[in-house]
Amino acid sequence: QVLLEESGGGLVQPGGSLRLSCAASARTFSSSAMGWFRQAPGKEREFVATISWTGGTTSYVDSVKGRFTISRDNAKNTMYLQMNSLKPEDTAVYFCAATRGYFASVEAHEYAYWGQGTQVTVSS
Repeated sequence: QVLLEESGGGLVQPGGSLRLSCAASARTFSSSAMGWFRQAPGKEREFVATISWTGGTTSYVDSVKGRFTISRDNAKNTMYLQMNSLKPEDTAVYFCAATRGYFASVEAHEYAYWGQGTQVTVSS
């Protein structure tokens, strides 16, 4: 079983940056596609970004393209989400998730393992 733990959330002003990390507990991390999702108050969980097991393929929701960057370090069993030019509408709980396969996916049902989430608040 893959256990995931997010860190790096917090309060930031509009236009600021944060870097989220997702640490995985198992060596299977290196052969699993990973993703970030978020859920704002009163809204459904939405896809943010995904990365294949090698890191060679990534995909983003349109609203974060050009501002967010997903990456991974398989030697450290860790995935990252660099978030720049943050906007108030980015405020949400951010979750990392892992699939059981190699290929990046935008579909939440493809993800078998989920972290507990980390709060990101963008406000002046």
